[in-house]
Amino acid sequence: MHYDLDLPRDARGLPHNPLKAIVAPRPIGWISAMDGAGRLNLAPYSFFNAVADTMVAFSSSGRKDAMTFAEEGGEFVCSLATWDLRDGMNDSSAPLPRGESEFAFAKLGTAPSHKVRPPRVAGSPAALECRWLQTVPLVPLDGSAAENFLVIGQVVSIYVDERFVVDGMVDTAAMHPIMRGGYFDYFHATAETRFTMRRPKGAGEFTGS
Repeated sequence: MHYDLDLPRDARGLPHNPLKAIVAPRPIGWISAMDGAGRLNLAPYSFFNAVADTMVAFSSSGRKDAMTFAEEGGEFVCSLATWDLRDGMNDSSAPLPRGESEFAFAKLGTAPSHKVRPPRVAGSPAALECRWLQTVPLVPLDGSAAENFLVIGQVVSIYVDERFVVDGMVDTAAMHPIMRGGYFDYFHATAETRFTMRRPKGAGEFTGS
């Protein structure tokens, strides 16, 4: 079949856009940010990824608090969403009034960051401390007003629980990260699902940078 987004929704052949089920599993950016008044926001974003060695980005549908707080405060933190924290991560997506803390609502502790004001999720085994670089409006083909915004930050410090550092490398599988699928689906990374492949000769290898 072919799902044509130019057709009316009821003529596309599926009840839901399959993009999120195909571009999956996706890492979850669990974003904490603080506004100028010191109020906290915490929210999970599944349109999130590393976009360079020291940069990450998340996409906000509408000008939501994580984005506006990051812009106002100039900083944000991405805590790793894990299997043990899955319920708290889900609860932190609740549409609370602006300025009401999702940390408190989801009963999640905070831990101080090293270089930025917003705290990380205390129970998370890893977090990326970021300084806000820019927000890019994602203007669609028809030139209409942007409804989605790409928030880009530069990573200035990284927290990793030492229990998950083995021989100088982070054991991602041991942290049991969860990732987003389509609809209401998530994926759970474990050592059993991990595999290793070396690149072809000349294609570059891990250098430790």
